[in-house]
Amino acid sequence: MFEGKKALVLGVANKRSIAWAIARRLHEGGAEVAFTYQGERIESAVRDLAASVNSPLVTECDVRSDEDVARVFSEVSGVFGGKLDILVHSVAYAAAEDLEGRFTDTPRDRFWMALDVSAYSLVACAREAEPLMEAAGGGSIVTMTYLGGERAVPHYNVMGVAKATLDASMRYLSWDLGQKNIRINAVSAGPVRTLAARSIAGFPTMEAIVEERSPLHRHIDADDVAGASAYLLSDDAKNVTGTTLYVDSGYHAMGM
Repeated sequence: MFEGKKALVLGVANKRSIAWAIARRLHEGGAEVAFTYQGERIESAVRDLAASVNSPLVTECDVRSDEDVARVFSEVSGVFGGKLDILVHSVAYAAAEDLEGRFTDTPRDRFWMALDVSAYSLVACAREAEPLMEAAGGGSIVTMTYLGGERAVPHYNVMGVAKATLDASMRYLSWDLGQKNIRINAVSAGPVRTLAARSIAGFPTMEAIVEERSPLHRHIDADDVAGASAYLLSDDAKNVTGTTLYVDSGYHAMGM
């Protein structure tokens, strides 16, 4: 499905990451996959995973720095001959204390940090990816969102506001990039047991509610999200853009 494609994946932290499940699916389909990581703490784990799929590039990226994002895409251009077909944006962050108490108590600086990392980073990366994807004749971008951007989910707090911003950004980017045959979509996943999920207070309760109230009455895992993402990133979805695909056992469709 992805033979000859060049991909960049942001957001792998460990083998449980949704981003890693997507990267593995891309590799199995024939793509070359480059990776970024955030900070020395996870560098070793990301490099080991990248080595297992013969990645040509693993580089650090601070998505809050335009200069660093530009450097990363310059390196990507270098290893991929000036072209890029696929971008996976699986980046989000909010301070742990802001995912425990009341949204009302979120301080201004941490509010903007959550939106910067979780939403504006998509804009910054899309801007740098655009010329590389144009050179490739088009491309596809996928980002990770959540229902908490559409509805109030207790304790999701400022991350929900960030996801709402991400969702709107995705739709506006679809208009800007579409004229160059670049598509962008989002996958809204149900609760998945990742490193990031551990910081959300009441995560086991979220899982239990989805299992109880979703039409399919079952959990989802990272591979489910990878399968949906692979579709959106493939040529099978050549006329799909500006769309959110829900992978949550149907929970989003329920009123109660």
